[in-house]
Parts: sequence; C-alpha cells; structure tokens
Amino acid sequence: MDINEYISSGILELYVYGSLTEEESREVTRILNQFPEVRTEVEEIEETLQNLSATIAPSNAEDLIHAIKRKLGNSSKTIVMETRKTNNLPMYIGWAASVLFLLGLFLMFNKNQELRGELQALQVEKAQMESQIANARLDAEKSKGLLTVIRDKNIIKVPLAGQAVAPDAYATAYWDKATNTTYIDVKDLPEPPRGMVYQVWSLKLEPLTPTSIGILDNFEEDENKIFALENTNLSEAFGITLEPAGGSKSPTMEQLYTLGVVSS
Repeated sequence: MDINEYISSGILELYVYGSLTEEESREVTRILNQFPEVRTEVEEIEETLQNLSATIAPSNAEDLIHAIKRKLGNSSKTIVMETRKTNNLPMYIGWAASVLFLLGLFLMFNKNQELRGELQALQVEKAQMESQIANARLDAEKSKGLLTVIRDKNIIKVPLAGQAVAPDAYATAYWDKATNTTYIDVKDLPEPPRGMVYQVWSLKLEPLTPTSIGILDNFEEDENKIFALENTNLSEAFGITLEPAGGSKSPTMEQLYTLGVVSS
C-alpha cells in the first residue's frame, strides 16, 4: 500500500467527518492502527477541525458560509481547467463534498454551543432558585423561632425610646434570663452611616456601669432586624449607641440613640 497516496485520497477526511460506512470506518481504523503516519494525519485533521469550529463557526457562521461558497466558486473554475489536463473529476467532487461536510459540522458545533450555553444558564438559574428557596426556609424558621421567644410570658420586654440625637428612633429588648440571651429588635433605627455600627449596652444604674453585649453587624442585610446577643449581666437598663466599625470599649454618649430601663 502506498501510504502517501492513501493519505491524499481524501478518505481520512471523510473518516473524521463520519461519512464512511461502518465497514469502511473499520478498515480505516485498522490501517491507522497499523501505520503511525496515518494516525498522525487523522489527529491533525481532527485538530484542524476543532480549531476552525472554535474560532470561526460560533462567532460568524454566515461569513463562513459565504467564504466557503466563494471558495467553491473559485475552485470550480480550477477544477474545470485541471480536469481537462488530468481527468481527475472524482477527486474534486470528493473534495467539494468534504467542504460541505465541514460546513455542516461547523453549523452543528455552533448550534451545540448555543444549546450548551442555554443549558448552563438554566443550571445557574436553577441553582439561584434553590438558594432562594433555602434562604426563604431559613428565614421562615428564624421568624418562627423569634415569634416563639418574644411571645414567651417569661421574657422581659424593655422598650428603648429615642434620645436627643435621634428622637424618632425606637428599639425593643427581649431579655431571656433563662438562656442569658437578649434579643434586640431595631427595625425602627435608621441605617447606620458607612464605617459605623450600632453597639448594645447592658447598664447598671448605680453607679452607672455600661457593659457591651455586642455590635449589630450586617445591619443592612438582616431583613428581620432582630439580633440575638449573649447577656450574662444583671441588667437594669439597655442602651444603643452609634460607634465606629468594630465597636468601642465605652459608649459614646453623644451618639446614644435609644435607652430603656428594665421594669422592676
């Protein structure tokens, strides 16, 4: 067998395009397993096809069609001239058929990429929806738990009225002595400025001794605006001040937003 003649016959291109019969494909497979140069040629054809499909077909399929039509048009003149000399018309017909197969594969790859993109978009949308459902369930469970807490008859409710810096501000503290937890409802506090946070203080009145029980991080993201803070103090009052990010060791009294005394 003349390997060079076999390679130039065009059968390897048809093999890559998948246009051979099952028997012909088996024969080509046998030959490429037997001759390394044939396998190398097949790999180069596949690589060329992949490169062309990646760089041309997805972005501008119409230009590709016109280009191939122009190529076929120009080549037809050459085919006529060379046919008179060589009388090798079947080879050129096979070449033209190969180009048409290539065009079909380009269009198929382009369509597959579009479908793959749509599938990925659907997968992203599904993941986002699942995340939203999970968050909604968590919010519902959190809200249910908070309702159970604030409706407990053993919970001490402390209204925190607005002070001079923010007369319209209002908050509520729900103190659960059994669990050493204080729930702070701050839905009626204004959103803190950038770089500032609200800080909650447990107060002992005589002498006045403030103890921080926490800062209200993620104020903007928390839709319920109810924060659970650990409080092991014998609180006589609660206050909320506006402090620099990270909180302060002692309250800034000029930024006291709300204050409320625990009923005896």
